[in-house]
Amino acid sequence: MKKYGLVVIGGGPAGITLAKMLGKSMKMAVIRPEDHSMIYCAMPYVIEGLMESGKTLKKDSLVTDSGADLIRKMASSINFSAKKIVFDDSTSIGWDKLIIATGATPFIPPVPGSDLKGVMGFKTENDLRAVMEMLGDGLKRIVVVGAGAIGIELALALKARGAEIDLVDMAGSILPNLLDPEMSEQPGEELIAAGIHLHLNEKVVELRGTSFVEKVILDKGQTIDFVQTGDCTGEPDSRLHGLVIFAAGMKPELSLIKDSPVELGSGGIIVNALMETNIPGVFAVGDCAQFTSGITGDPVPGRLATNAVPMARIAALNILGRSRRYPGFYNGAATKVGDYFAGGTGLTEAAAKAAGIEPVCGYSELTTRFPIMPGVKKIRTKLVVDSETRRVIGGQLVSGEPVTGRIDLITFAIQKEATVDDLALLSYSAQPYQSFYPAANNIVLAAEDIIGKLDN
Repeated sequence: MKKYGLVVIGGGPAGITLAKMLGKSMKMAVIRPEDHSMIYCAMPYVIEGLMESGKTLKKDSLVTDSGADLIRKMASSINFSAKKIVFDDSTSIGWDKLIIATGATPFIPPVPGSDLKGVMGFKTENDLRAVMEMLGDGLKRIVVVGAGAIGIELALALKARGAEIDLVDMAGSILPNLLDPEMSEQPGEELIAAGIHLHLNEKVVELRGTSFVEKVILDKGQTIDFVQTGDCTGEPDSRLHGLVIFAAGMKPELSLIKDSPVELGSGGIIVNALMETNIPGVFAVGDCAQFTSGITGDPVPGRLATNAVPMARIAALNILGRSRRYPGFYNGAATKVGDYFAGGTGLTEAAAKAAGIEPVCGYSELTTRFPIMPGVKKIRTKLVVDSETRRVIGGQLVSGEPVTGRIDLITFAIQKEATVDDLALLSYSAQPYQSFYPAANNIVLAAEDIIGKLDN
């Protein structure tokens, strides 16, 4: 049995990061059963036709050039006491240290009919291939469940391919984990203008059909009917006329450690700030791991590649003996809804209240360039501040131009426990094609709006 100093189970962003950082310093293997490691967030744009699917596939050399071995097999079990991994072909390898980075899989709620053909999640290369094939076969109506970033991007991509789209979410507004309702109004209007049937404050309670899904039943009684009548008897035929894609959340992939001594929480494998599990020499990173908010200290979801990569870096540095601690999830993220770019970070106003914080919020609306310049777009900003400590705890942006740079700035302010007074003193730059006039800055104005509320 071959033995490695370090084995990583999972070949996604975390696994690749670990290989780059540790592959040349120790005997290391990365286990990846999938054909390819994919850029998952680009999958909707393949459907839309903006790129070929091959462009979303990462090269194996990202792992192998680092000096690590890439093992293309499916692990079937882990023996923690013997420090051994057994594969589905009955071969095995040993390890001194182990990092579990198995990621997450789409959550499909156990509603009646969820096992019918034509019901799926959307995460893998096989999922992408299946959707593309069904569209090629003439599939014309699709229900997407979940109006988060992936659900919206997927719905718009499918609509661009000519399908009739229903987008369902139990929240009262789109992007509920990213934006507060008043900030999501314009992106929501963009979805409706694109011809998407938007069902908010509703949830799927049943899927009906014989072999294939034929009807989607919503909790307020509405039925979305896929069935086209078949023969002269009026009986529906048994072909797939509609598709239901759940994009309403992810669950950690923990099948390998079921009934193992690894300690689990409701959100995945419990790790400390060093990314260590309760078993010495065993770490967990990325979507399969449970961790806490960097703001409240409470466990929160954080299933983003932009969390998985720094978690992997922390684990690698600690394996190298450099003693680094992960500060927690801030969950800065962004998406594009038609002509609008939207982003958020930290806590929304609603999430702050749910965490027992009394927030005060400030707004600004400027333009992305000097108003006299061609191509000018609006940019709307919302800041969320803890009214007791004056700490910045969240921010949201909606604009006609990309917002990730500004979102990252607000995230940094949150990480550094900056107050709204600090942000009001932000030293900023200005240039006609890249900002509003030097007299004003969108983040500073939102901060000043809050200060006016707190001090009056």
